[in-house]
Amino acid sequence: MAAIPRPAEIREAYGRMVDAMHARERVLVAFSGGVDSGLVARIAHDALGDDALAVLAEAESLSRREFDEAVSEAAEIGIRLRTVAVSELSNDRYVANPTNRCYFCRTELGAALKPIAAETGSRAIADGVNVSDLGDHRPGIQAMNEAGFWHPLVEFGFRKEDVRALARDLGLSFHAKPSNACLSSRIAYGEVITVDKLRRVESAEEAIRDLGFAVVLVRAHEGLARIEVPKDDVPRIVEPAMAAKVAAAVRAAGFVYVTIDLLGYRSGSMNEGL
Repeated sequence: MAAIPRPAEIREAYGRMVDAMHARERVLVAFSGGVDSGLVARIAHDALGDDALAVLAEAESLSRREFDEAVSEAAEIGIRLRTVAVSELSNDRYVANPTNRCYFCRTELGAALKPIAAETGSRAIADGVNVSDLGDHRPGIQAMNEAGFWHPLVEFGFRKEDVRALARDLGLSFHAKPSNACLSSRIAYGEVITVDKLRRVESAEEAIRDLGFAVVLVRAHEGLARIEVPKDDVPRIVEPAMAAKVAAAVRAAGFVYVTIDLLGYRSGSMNEGL
């Protein structure tokens, strides 16, 4: 997948993307509530109004917080929103949690969105893949390519920093929202995914947020929780009194052992051992 050179001015790219949306007449946006798909949804709505539709897949791996935030963000954008139930755990290959798990997730997503696109007369299914995603381990992108998804941010040369800059310029309140993949991404490759494990991770993360850590990931390695917070928050979370509260909350969520990752929060840390 080749990307054209990044435009010098993101506003110019915005105008060109609006034109590309117009040319497709009706567009369905694979919407997750992240800043990437949120920006695509905003551009689609700017270009097409009610001929743009955002579709949010409600799957087992989507936390309630992320679902609620996505609904709120769609309302902020003004785009029509539709939710569709997707059961990732009905796919045994996904449940086995191989290193290409995301391929099976996105295969299920394509199977759910393509009939909606046909029903609504949408000539493209646009997603939030950007140029910065292309260098990481992203088997899900292969599945989206096979399903015929359109990557407008890649087509117009947008890196992650460009996405945030344009989202900020357009006044989107969530322009600085941290990247936050699905709950399944918290479970170590090879460990079978279950609803109980997903809810355990979700509960542990919510408990840590309630202790004052706005950005947190709980990575699950069997019965061990590896907690990632931004580096600036590491001294605070390892302070003895706070560490005791965090450990108690995470163990109450169902984990046996609790650790803090000294390298801090980072996207895709489960891929570091591949």
